[in-house]
Amino acid sequence: MAEVSRTEVFDVPIEKLYQTITDYKSYPDFVDGVSSLSVLEQTEAGARVEYHLNIIKKFKYTLKLTHHKPTQVSWVFESGDLFKKNNGSWKLKDLGDGKTEVTYGLEVEIKGFIPGAGTIVNNLTEKNLPAMMKAFLNRAKGQ
Repeated sequence: MAEVSRTEVFDVPIEKLYQTITDYKSYPDFVDGVSSLSVLEQTEAGARVEYHLNIIKKFKYTLKLTHHKPTQVSWVFESGDLFKKNNGSWKLKDLGDGKTEVTYGLEVEIKGFIPGAGTIVNNLTEKNLPAMMKAFLNRAKGQ
């Protein structure tokens, strides 16, 4: 099992960032590794989203997301090829002056033995996290 948490301050208003995070359909346009996704259902309170990723290996999974506008989006793993667990959250804190403190937390566990699973988890949690957070910042700034 791998856990990671990262906190940064984004120079973007909390509302724009929250909107970017909950605009799941746009992820393939700017999130590296997301080849496609399906929004199975979405309301103000949350969503169910099936992600299709291609990071070293192609895999898919479904998350059940809970929205607390505009301060948090959290998720729990529902089903998928690779993960036994994939739970996490975006926590947003309005710092004023168009700045937002962003904490991204993730806990993942891989099913059984899958060749390359350690590399995939390492890429997801350590290498891709800073780049992924920057992609969300840049997308939110562009809205």
